[in-house]
Amino acid sequence: MEQEIRFCKAADGVRIAYAASGSGYPLLFVHGWASHLEFWAKMPRREETALGNLPQHLRFYRYDARGWGLSDRDVNDFSIDAKLRDVEAVVENAGLQRFAVFGASEGGPTAITYAVRNPERVSHLILLGTFAHQPLPQTPEEGELMKAMLMTIKPGWGKDTPEFRQLWTARFMPEGDMEMIRWFNELQRVSGKAETVMALIGSIASIDVRDLLPQVQAPTLVAHARGDLACPFEGGREIASMIPNARFLPLESNNHLMLPGEPANDVLLKAILDFVGRPGQDETPSASPSGLVTILFTDMEGSTSLTQQLGDDRAQDLVRQHNTAVRDALTAHAGKEIKHTGDGIMASFPSARGAVDCAIAIQRALADEAVRVRIGLNAGEPVAEEHDLYGTSVQLAARVCAEADGGEIMVSNVVRELAAGKGFLFNDRGERALKGFEDPVRIYEVHWRE
Repeated sequence: MEQEIRFCKAADGVRIAYAASGSGYPLLFVHGWASHLEFWAKMPRREETALGNLPQHLRFYRYDARGWGLSDRDVNDFSIDAKLRDVEAVVENAGLQRFAVFGASEGGPTAITYAVRNPERVSHLILLGTFAHQPLPQTPEEGELMKAMLMTIKPGWGKDTPEFRQLWTARFMPEGDMEMIRWFNELQRVSGKAETVMALIGSIASIDVRDLLPQVQAPTLVAHARGDLACPFEGGREIASMIPNARFLPLESNNHLMLPGEPANDVLLKAILDFVGRPGQDETPSASPSGLVTILFTDMEGSTSLTQQLGDDRAQDLVRQHNTAVRDALTAHAGKEIKHTGDGIMASFPSARGAVDCAIAIQRALADEAVRVRIGLNAGEPVAEEHDLYGTSVQLAARVCAEADGGEIMVSNVVRELAAGKGFLFNDRGERALKGFEDPVRIYEVHWRE
């Protein structure tokens, strides 16, 4: 499945590359060792792995952490706080509101820390092959082996010949075939410089998030391969025992990075999908604790004339594009689809910020498509009945939508006030006489084009 690669900037100015693929409930993958968005997509038989299959079921976000892949490489701060800035930049740029977090390998401590600091955003926490702290070598032989492996990095990491990196590859996939070994050797080479690898390994030695584990509030699934050499099985068991009500899933594998076709992939994929499910699909229309709802309408501009110009089949393709873009954005921003109106979709949100973020995400997703969509938002306390919403606030949202042109987002004054201070730019479009309303209504356009 094709991935959409974008760039954002962390709070300290480091540029981070991230990608999104698939549709459904949003899941953010916090990667560990060796990451390169483009080269990762070239994994042999990727569709036979759990990670490769997730975009078939979920909206899958992954990124190259600082120092790796397509992100800025000239960095030297690999502390947890620095890594959290990468996560925060991706979350903000992608407009994610509530989502699952999946931390694997060295990304696990970062995922744990983010979940503890942002409980309102993290709906589920998934951990695979990771650790809360890096234990010291258990024997002198282990210590000598690690020293020898570290000595190979500086002189050999970037060489075209893979023998130096293959020591690390064997630790990650001792049962890998030659095709996978060649791919992972090259992935490590293109992912980062020797200096980055050494600095990252040095930072791992100082990680210890054990005190955070009892503070995790999100439902947690901890999976770990029994024969994992890179992150020993005991590390996963320790995490699961310290996170309240965590589920522990032992995987019958000897590989840190599970190989295509391993039965453990199917076990992990099913466990993740059963665990995350599709939150919110059977809930009543989204509302804040106060009962305030922000209502969003989309409307495809000139849908009737488009059908006449393009024909039924092509026009229906545009409807599907619209529906997919809207529903993906609703899922990513805690929105609830109320109904399809024929030419658009009506949805509700518990927050004005989430609704405006969602509207912007829809317009960006459709910016290069033939379909042009107008969007209108209003907030109030509508009447909820049989999974639908009724009342003046709903009618006003529909009228505000009708005032927009294709590609525009219009909001009522109440939405503008609720979203004040959240980083949005509004242009006053003046008062309008709207059908069914005695007094003129002031509306505002949201600036969304970068």
